[in-house]
Parts: sequence; structure tokens; C-alpha cells
Amino acid sequence: MTAIFMVPLFIGVLSSVALVVALAGDGWRDALSWVGLAVPVSTVAWAMRARRS
Repeated sequence: MTAIFMVPLFIGVLSSVALVVALAGDGWRDALSWVGLAVPVSTVAWAMRARRS
């Protein structure tokens, strides 16, 4: 059961950390937050593409 929820939990924690980092400062922190917030979007895009093929 924990294996099922591990990836969504990781994505949620990563998104939360990225949002906090974005609020914490500018410069490299913004770039880090962009990468962290791009993970859920790219994961959904990958899942949609994998389902269609």
C-alpha cells in the first residue's frame, strides 16, 4: 500500500518545497523552484502520453 502512495507523496512534498523556496528569495532559488514545480506538470504529461500509446 505504501508503494502506491509514495510517488504522489513525493510529488506533493516536492511541490510544497518548491513553493516555499520561491517565496524565500530570488536568483538561484527561483530557478530551483521552477524545476520543482515543473516536475508535476511533466509527470502528468508523461502519464497522458503513456496512456495513449
